[in-house]
Amino acid sequence: MDIKKLKSGSDVRGVSSGAEEDIQLTDEVVRSIVNAYVVWLAEKTGRPDLKIAVGHDSRLSADRITAAVTGALKESGVDVYICGLASTPAMFMMTRFDDVRADGSIMVTASHMPSDKNGLKFFTKEGGLSGGEIGEILQMASEGKRRRGHTSRSYTRDFMQLYCDHLVEYVRRSTGNDWPLSGCKIVVDAGNGAGGFYADRVLKPLGAVTAGSQFLEPDGRFPNHIPNPENKEAMESISRCVVQNKADLGIIFDTDVDRAAIVSADGAEINRNRLIALAADIVLSEQPGAAIVTDSVTSDGLHEFISVRGGVHHRFKRGYRNVIDEAVRLNKSGKNAPLAMETSGHAAFKENYFLDDGAYLATRVVIKMAQLRARGGDISELIADLALPKEEREVRIRFSMPDWASFGNMLIEKLTEFCTDKEKESVRIAPDNYEGVRVNIGYADGWFLARMSVHDPVMVINMESNAFGGVSLLARFLYAFFSSFTGVEGLTELKVIAGL
Repeated sequence: MDIKKLKSGSDVRGVSSGAEEDIQLTDEVVRSIVNAYVVWLAEKTGRPDLKIAVGHDSRLSADRITAAVTGALKESGVDVYICGLASTPAMFMMTRFDDVRADGSIMVTASHMPSDKNGLKFFTKEGGLSGGEIGEILQMASEGKRRRGHTSRSYTRDFMQLYCDHLVEYVRRSTGNDWPLSGCKIVVDAGNGAGGFYADRVLKPLGAVTAGSQFLEPDGRFPNHIPNPENKEAMESISRCVVQNKADLGIIFDTDVDRAAIVSADGAEINRNRLIALAADIVLSEQPGAAIVTDSVTSDGLHEFISVRGGVHHRFKRGYRNVIDEAVRLNKSGKNAPLAMETSGHAAFKENYFLDDGAYLATRVVIKMAQLRARGGDISELIADLALPKEEREVRIRFSMPDWASFGNMLIEKLTEFCTDKEKESVRIAPDNYEGVRVNIGYADGWFLARMSVHDPVMVINMESNAFGGVSLLARFLYAFFSSFTGVEGLTELKVIAGL
């Protein structure tokens, strides 16, 4: 098997369970990748005596893969901190906490992917590894790079408590109150992933009532719903939970807790553009004039929301690493960009090492909630003026030809030219194009963004309109263009939306 094919953005992911012939993340493959990571980390740090922390989420294959990881580390002479069930952000923090100070960490997780998948995320003290660095490690693994160690010590303790204490103390310090959530009812939905700790070990010590929280028990089968804040069923479930329990707030996490979404007391979902707006309002109230970096599919309403508050909305490429890296670049150039956030729920704050951390985002919201309640306010009032689109849709066009990337990029280039020629018909290419092409169409009172997937033979088209029927007009415009090309398949959905 070609190990390099397990690269998925800035992670390693593959099939971990099922029929034996289908399993990609075998013990041998995992050991090879971890061996390479040790060699890579030793070269990067210049340290032969490495300390590496290891944690995992609730997936059924977690114990097997974690055993392969720790076995490879011990054979390499690495001291191992065995963290057990953990969140991905907590694993990064093991490189920062004074009680640990690991040189690196490994998280066994595949985030929101199906239960038969698993993967590895790697961290150094600087943060998560980039896609290029993962590529280097996988290349070294394919070459059989490894080292033999002489002695290795293992440490097992409740390392997650360090992370929970860190969040609790942050809330107390920010509010000036040891029990700032007294009288608050907050329900948590962990989706049977790793996030159940947040209810019992963060919210309760702050005085919150968490009765009614659901799916806190780790279960890698994910029997209740997909642990994903972007999943419709998952969001409907936490919304019902909030209403039925008459809670003041609801919080839902993905499997490894690097993403989150919020539900207000009335059961309204605060995710995607609304969640970015909430985080932006919190940040801009503290740092006026700051830049908020988002992915490319954010709405015009969010752009106006940030501008009204004196902030600068900086759109960039889809992908949480792209958004984070862009915020880091802006700060290095002298611009203040304290928040990088993607519509999927990945949120990274400068003050938190630009770590995409769902629990930290939830904690920021909880702090604001406590401050507002002290003067009779509610979290929903912060985003009451966010203009929401009347209609929005996402369509995916799949390509079957071998050279799908070149063909898709050719289509986007031709679409850009087509829209440029149509400028007299109230068609305007948006000025902040960082991937694909984003086009504003006046007669549809909306916009579309067409972009190629990085990993899959898919063109993703997002459409949004401020008028009922506007998305249909956008779809007609796009269908008229794409249907003129031979080889473009899967236009049925676009045609149906267009009403043709």
